[in-house]
Amino acid sequence: MPKNSKVTQREHSSEHVTESVADLLAHEEPVDYKRSVLNVTGETWDKQKDGDEELDVENRPAWNSKLQYILAQIGYSVGLGNVWRFPYLCQKNGGGAYLVPYLVLLIIIGLPLFFLELAVGQRIRRGSIGVWNYICPRLGGIGYASCLVCFFVGLYYNVIIGWSIFYFFKSFQYPLPWSECPIVKNGSVAVVETECERSSATTYFWYREALDISNSISESGGLNWKMTLCLLVAWSLVGLAMIKGIQSSGKVMYFSSLFPYVVLVCFLVRGLLLRGAVDGIMHMFTPKLDKMLDPQVWREAATQVFFALGLGFGGVIAFSSYNKQDNNCHFDATLVSFINFFTSVLATLVVFAVLGFKANIMNEKCVVENAEKILGYLNTNVLSHDLIPPHVNFSHLTAKDYNEMYRVIMTVKEGHFKELGLDACLLEDELNKSVQGTGLAFIAFTEAMTHFPASPFWSVMFFLMLINLGLGSMIGTMSGITTPIIDTFKVRKEVFTVGCCIFAFVVGLIFVQRSGNYFVTMFDDYSATLPLTVVVILENIAVAWIYGTKKFMQELTEMLGFRPYQFYYYTWKYVSPICMAVLMTASIIQLGVSPPGYSAWIREEAAEKFLFYPTWAMAILVSLIILASLPLPLVFILRQFHLVSDGSNALSVTYKKGRMMKDISNLEDNDETRFILSKVPSETPSPMPTHRSYLGPGSNSPMEMSSAPNGRYGSGYLLASTPESEL
Repeated sequence: MPKNSKVTQREHSSEHVTESVADLLAHEEPVDYKRSVLNVTGETWDKQKDGDEELDVENRPAWNSKLQYILAQIGYSVGLGNVWRFPYLCQKNGGGAYLVPYLVLLIIIGLPLFFLELAVGQRIRRGSIGVWNYICPRLGGIGYASCLVCFFVGLYYNVIIGWSIFYFFKSFQYPLPWSECPIVKNGSVAVVETECERSSATTYFWYREALDISNSISESGGLNWKMTLCLLVAWSLVGLAMIKGIQSSGKVMYFSSLFPYVVLVCFLVRGLLLRGAVDGIMHMFTPKLDKMLDPQVWREAATQVFFALGLGFGGVIAFSSYNKQDNNCHFDATLVSFINFFTSVLATLVVFAVLGFKANIMNEKCVVENAEKILGYLNTNVLSHDLIPPHVNFSHLTAKDYNEMYRVIMTVKEGHFKELGLDACLLEDELNKSVQGTGLAFIAFTEAMTHFPASPFWSVMFFLMLINLGLGSMIGTMSGITTPIIDTFKVRKEVFTVGCCIFAFVVGLIFVQRSGNYFVTMFDDYSATLPLTVVVILENIAVAWIYGTKKFMQELTEMLGFRPYQFYYYTWKYVSPICMAVLMTASIIQLGVSPPGYSAWIREEAAEKFLFYPTWAMAILVSLIILASLPLPLVFILRQFHLVSDGSNALSVTYKKGRMMKDISNLEDNDETRFILSKVPSETPSPMPTHRSYLGPGSNSPMEMSSAPNGRYGSGYLLASTPESEL
């Protein structure tokens, strides 16, 4: 008997000592139910397998430092959307006024759900499949759905990295290849390429030189070999970064997460020195307060918050699962959420400083072209010289002088003004031309950079930044696939990672055919939005309503050493589920109201044209949504009707003295008898202490345990079980 037990104290002391069952059990040696007489499952004990399971969590890879982990989460959450989606939404939805709904929704939806994913990943120390199998086996499909969505997103996201790689290598020349339209020979005459002349040099380079795009999604046009090679390079980079798990990807994050900030700051400083940059920033932050009452603005803000933090993908859970259990994940959630927000604002400042410069350049070009038209009309007596204000000097014509002249001519020639074909050349009109996504990165921004001094340098920096932003997000996305699969099926990490990258490259060839850009648009619009919204709602319900918010808060208190704010209790239980349900409803309505379609580049017209998806493409689109959501009902049905095992009978439960003492010390005196005599079956041992019992399939009552010849239950003791003690 240990020296500090109360029985020993009784032997050496005359004082009265109250012995308790909890005290006795606290000093028992660790017991494994498979090796004891308490084994009621009829399982044979495999010593080798059991030892592997015990060491599995203890030998789990861990981040080398807290900084490496934070950079990984930042690299995952801060992606291409922060650079080319947030600025567009900000401009479209009220400028500075858009920041208000975004910040509100970040606090009431983004931060609580991000904290929830960090907490469950860190506590259970498993990927998304293992986490949701533990918390609620019937909702185990959440993890599989997350893996499928990660796969769909990874397929097209890496294509964008491939595009950036193509532009990166094309930037090492002066002048930049998209700065001027190409000259073609028509017999003995050299003329400008018609498609380029009717659009612009950067637009032509993007659609014709880079993508060599077809006129519609129905015209495949064969593989674009340049983009196929770039896609191969992109998947090779991802594979090399992921092959050793966090041991390799963690080191990559030091560069891929920090370098974009260096580039953004450099671009901001350079952009503020450009003529017209202030015009762009003022236009961006001028609030349009009426927009704040528009429900569409709030819907788009909620969607952006949702995707900006990477909720539902499983990457957040995967990264968090490599943490120590006493890590302050609440601090991490707050830090990463607001770094993400401020990165979006920084990127918006950069984008609009550069677009303000571009708008001034384009406006001056417009003034020069229209001034030449007016001079032509003056020389042919179509317009009278009396219409021109005396102070106007055509050799140094300013935008202000042109606007004054334009208004005079429009007033006098009101009946025939349209025939003159003059443009207003307003700076505001140029600034209002909303661009996002590839249109911003590969057309508008590249055009602006052609006017930079030392333009190749800035182009190299910009596309290297895009590659690193994309790589950081891809590592997180791929971790959302590899971590849960490796945890669940115990496959070899290196083999699975390489196989996954090769398979993804082969499937991804659909995106590098000449019509590939249209498939990228389809996957981006429909493969993730609705399934991920459902996934996050079910995650929230599983923790807040099935496991229980109070119990979860208690677990967090034990894990963190302090009780999280009551704010999280109400957001998890009420606010977040309601907001996410409204977002899901709005997304479904949006799908019904807006017929699915895409913007096609028509070569003969040198312009974009909106086309509806053909029937076969609609079938692919619907299949994407169904396939990504299918694991949710499928796993629920299979486990509800006991068609498959949830794997609980494969878990050994070992008890460690320290944890026993901790958990028994929390028992009330009147709970001791229940502690010993209770035969509460637990099909899935809880990853958290003092878990509620789960009545497994095939049992209506705990009493049936004794009559089951091949029972699915381990020890009848209701003991504390943590991942370390279960696995």
